[in-house]
Parts: sequence; C-alpha cells; structure tokens
Amino acid sequence: MAHLPVVAIIGRPNVGKSTLFNRLVGKKLALVDDRPGVTRDRREGEANLIGLDFRVVDTAGYEDEDTQSLPGRMRQQTEAALKMADVALFMIDARVGLVPLDEEIARWLRGSTTPVVLVANKAEGRAGEAGVLDSLTLGFGDPVQLSAEHGEGMGDLFEALFPHLEGKAEPEEEIDLDDPAAPLKLAIVGRPNAGKSTLVNRILGEDRMITGPEAGITRDSIAIDWEWNDPKSGPRKVRLIDTAGMRKRANVQDKLEKLSVADALHAIDFAEVVVLLLDATRGLEVQDLKIADRVLQEGRALVIAMNKWDVAEDASKLFNGVRAALDEGLAQVKGVPLLTVSAVTGKGIDQLLGAAFEVREAWSRRVSTGELNRWFERALEANPPPAPGGKRIKLRYVTQAKTRPPGFVLFGTRVDQLPESYQRYLVNGIRRDLGFGAVPVRLTLRAPKNPFGN
Repeated sequence: MAHLPVVAIIGRPNVGKSTLFNRLVGKKLALVDDRPGVTRDRREGEANLIGLDFRVVDTAGYEDEDTQSLPGRMRQQTEAALKMADVALFMIDARVGLVPLDEEIARWLRGSTTPVVLVANKAEGRAGEAGVLDSLTLGFGDPVQLSAEHGEGMGDLFEALFPHLEGKAEPEEEIDLDDPAAPLKLAIVGRPNAGKSTLVNRILGEDRMITGPEAGITRDSIAIDWEWNDPKSGPRKVRLIDTAGMRKRANVQDKLEKLSVADALHAIDFAEVVVLLLDATRGLEVQDLKIADRVLQEGRALVIAMNKWDVAEDASKLFNGVRAALDEGLAQVKGVPLLTVSAVTGKGIDQLLGAAFEVREAWSRRVSTGELNRWFERALEANPPPAPGGKRIKLRYVTQAKTRPPGFVLFGTRVDQLPESYQRYLVNGIRRDLGFGAVPVRLTLRAPKNPFGN
C-alpha cells in the first residue's frame, strides 16, 4: 500500500465534511444526511485531487461536551485525527456564517502545530458572501470558497493543499491478491452491542473506534490498515473493517439506520473473510443465522466468534449448544470455525486472526485438474449418479473455474436432472477431501451442445 500524506477535515456538525470527503475519494463512502452528528468515528479514504494523492480523514462534528458523553468521545476522535494529519481543512458553512463554536474550534486549531487551510463550504451564489467575509476574522487567511455538493472550487482547494503535500506521497506497492502476503480484508459484523468496536480497539491496541453502553454507536463501516504480529510467522498485513450493528429488517425504520446497514452489507461484499461476532451473554439468535447466511450467499469466508466469553455462564454447555445450532442452521456449510474471545481481556484474539488467515487460504485455494479428476473418479466409484426414469446421467469431468470463492464446473450429459442431494454430495466431498474446509463452494453444471438440437 502507498504511504500518503494525511488531510483531516474538521468543523462543527452539518457543515458538509462528509460531502467533501465523498467528493475527494470519488465515491459515496461516508453516510450523509441533513441531520447533524451523522459521522461519529473518523473515516479514512484515498483521495486524488487533480493528480495530488493523499489520504483524507472525515471526522465527527466538533462539539463542546463532557468527554464521558457520546459527543465528547466523538471529539476525542477528531483530536486524534488532527495529531496524525499533515494538514487540516477547517470547514465552515458560508451560508450560515460564523457561530461561537466555529470560533472555539479556531482557537483549538491555533494551538496545534498542524497547518490549517480554511474552507468556506456552500459558497456558491451570493448567499455565502457574508460568511466568507466573516471568516477572515478567524486568523487563517483567505478561505477556499467551494461547494462540496456541486464540485465547485476544487482547483482552488488543490492550490491551497499543494504546498503542504508536495513530494510526501511514496509510490504504491504492487499487490498480488493471490499472494498469501497480501493484506487480509477482514470485516467484523454482528448485531448491535455485540462488542464489534471494542474488539477492533483491542486488536489495534488503541481507542480507534468510539465505544460505550449506547446501542448503535457505529454508523459508517470504518476500514483500518494494520499489521498483526503473528506468533507463528511474524508480521502480517490486515485491512480491518468495523461495521454498524444489523438488527432485524422489520425493526429498522430510521433512514440513517437503513443506510448504516446497507453500508455494512457493502463491507461484506468487499471483504475476504467475515467475522460474525456473537454476544455470549445472549447466545445465538435467528438474526445471527440470517447474517451468517448472507455472508455465505455472497461467497465470503466466514468465522464465528463468541464475544464476552469472560462473563459467559455455563460456558461448555453454551459452546456445544451454539455449535449444534450452527451446524443445523447453516447446513449448506457445516463446520464453520467457532471460537471464543473477550474484547475486554484480549483472550482468544490471536487464535481468531490465525483462523481468519487459514480460511482465506482455503478460500483462495486452487486444485490442479489432475488432482481434481482423480478425486472425481473416486467419488463416482463410491457413489454413482442416479438414473432418473431409468436413463443414465453421465458425468464426464470437473474443472475448477475460479477461486475466491472456489467455483467448479461439472460437465456431463443430462446434468439438468442431477438431484440437489447428489450435487451436495459432490460439494461436500470437494470441501472435505481437497482442503477447502468450511468455505462456500460453487458448483455449476454444463452439458455439451447438441449439434442436432436445431
């Protein structure tokens, strides 16, 4: 991965920070809504502005609240973003003009050693002229006037950032996704309050995500690049993705929560391995099985971890009960890894990460055609395909068409009449005998074209 300079976007709630973030990264990564306080955790993305490459950080709206409150904990994340930044974009709303909180943020920024570029957003038209003039009193010079929503003023923003970022980007390393040393894309999913953000913080060894007793704190899916020191093989790169809690669809009425859940599902789509985190004090619920099924339907490798194991009651009975329920509820992929962890104490985290790398290896595995067809011959000999209506189904050979997830193509005659039970027999045999374990395996049936079909 490239080492890029960092630009943090800072300002009070609802001035358009996330809109500018999305504009700079070129896609709608951050959730945007009219109400204030949508962004909570700091979110990072790779930006390109007229050829200038940098990492941009979207932060929560800065509020003057007690550090123990949720807004106070959000402010701590903003303060951490400022410390790591090469330059800060201090954004105000030109249409509203300066408010006391803007002046307080300006005093805080003046006490930092990080260079500050003042940005007046929503400056299109005459409605923002007064706010632009007022901003001169903040002491950061002439503001960059722009409209994050309409993309106006991006050239002026480039000119303001260029002196601070020139020459700081290091070239990007070539990444082969099939290389075992490539970063593991690992998403943490689950119901609200399962402890996902607490687990991410424990893994990273820092308070990177906002946590607390309130349910549904995490809204955006937050990706963090990190390096795990594997006790067996040394440093290994991980792209860790924390996601919003996913409740039953019938319970999700709020527009913002719907966006958060959609963002979490999007994170699943782009992950390699997904950790489904259960709350050991609540056991396995129907919603957990629905989330697991969604992960497998998307073809991702799945690991299930029971969190809060340090306070679980009757642990042995609980583990065996969950194991049995998973094997019954996820019959299409039996034997999904089930581990126990404690985000509070850190117990079981190395085992969890080790299991994630192992299932990615199986998920990426490719079998030679020779090995595959030797197995295929043995499977047919042990259990020949049925002959519905007295007519024989002839299976000729099988080949692996893809990996990540592994996909196989079975060629033969009358394969459209091959029963589902026999297809499951073949898929289970591939998993068991060829080293694929409990990862989703796709089997496609193909018949040769009939030259006399027309």
